[in-house]
Amino acid sequence: MNIFKKFFCRAYQTVFKIAIPLLPYREPKLLKDYDALIRLLQAKGKKSVLLVTDKGLRNLNLTNQLETKLKEAGIGLSVFDGTVANPTTQNVADALAMFQANACDCIIGFGGGSAMDCAKAVGARVACPKKSLNKMKGILKVRKKLPLLIAIPTTAGTGSETTLAAVITDAETRHKYAINDFPLIPSYALLDANLTLGLPQSVTASTGMDSLTHAIEAYIGRSTTKQTRDCALRASKLIFENLGIAYQDGTNFEARNNMLFASYLAGVAFTKSYVGYVHAVAHSLGGKYNVAHGLANAIILPYVLKKYGKSVYKKLWELGVYCNLFDSSTSHELGARLFIEKLEEMNAEMGIGNKIDEIQLEDIEELAKTAEKEANPLYPVPVLYTAKELEEIYREVKNGHD
Repeated sequence: MNIFKKFFCRAYQTVFKIAIPLLPYREPKLLKDYDALIRLLQAKGKKSVLLVTDKGLRNLNLTNQLETKLKEAGIGLSVFDGTVANPTTQNVADALAMFQANACDCIIGFGGGSAMDCAKAVGARVACPKKSLNKMKGILKVRKKLPLLIAIPTTAGTGSETTLAAVITDAETRHKYAINDFPLIPSYALLDANLTLGLPQSVTASTGMDSLTHAIEAYIGRSTTKQTRDCALRASKLIFENLGIAYQDGTNFEARNNMLFASYLAGVAFTKSYVGYVHAVAHSLGGKYNVAHGLANAIILPYVLKKYGKSVYKKLWELGVYCNLFDSSTSHELGARLFIEKLEEMNAEMGIGNKIDEIQLEDIEELAKTAEKEANPLYPVPVLYTAKELEEIYREVKNGHD
């Protein structure tokens, strides 16, 4: 990378790291159950809720209990269940129209990261009616208080209930981008492991590895704090100990509950310390080919960690020792290799492949430019790469390995 650009990226990241204690980061307050949620809405005088979810969850009747509780409490309810994977600007526009038509004063995002991101984006449009989503992409472009926003995750992966980001795909161009600002952090989150019982194995696997990617990228980056390192370590250990159990036995409440909390911890870690090139590459593939985000992260993660090389040996060793993957007498280099091998083993055991067939060779140059633009200078990655260097990752992920 050009030395001047490299200096700019690192200076930019250093300023953000120094500013972390001064910025208005906050964690959502946790709600115990639906009764607590109803009491909260009543205490705040809320009259009409927009519930943002997707058809799959609604068809499984997962929203039934919440809908019933709201109606029994005499709180108005409008349900937008049109959210798709990689939510689009059209999803947000449709949900916003419903919010306005029914005079809603509160938003609940119910589902995986897509539903929660869509809910956040609706809130941003309510707060900034004269700004398009495109005008809010990037950092600190919202800057206004959202309507009361509550997140109810139904997968243990995205951590979106803790983050200041909403990732949206332009319905026309298929360009995927993030809106990052502190008002997007939900005010409250309800963590109910019952909602995750019996999730399909494929969803359990991809969302679990998504959460692990959050923890790892937050830990190995250059903008960590004592809190984010601690959260990343605890999240990683919980995931290594519980993801396989949750995958094999979807009704195991303890494993599901541990995974849900691990996802929350990983979200707390990466919302302050950010992610890295795994996410930048995954976002480009989600935008271009609609590849599910968690699945993309799971496949891409080992490739990026290998490319980082010795710059991450010590930190991967620290993660591995903390998670009891090997003992502290193991060398940093061997520990890092064993850690990456463990990730590949977990993917294989859960039916996650090691390549993404959707990638077209003729698209790689443009995809790499998109990823480079997203990551540099924002993500405090261990090693800075140019778009040309990122192209190698796309080719490796396209071809896979034996």
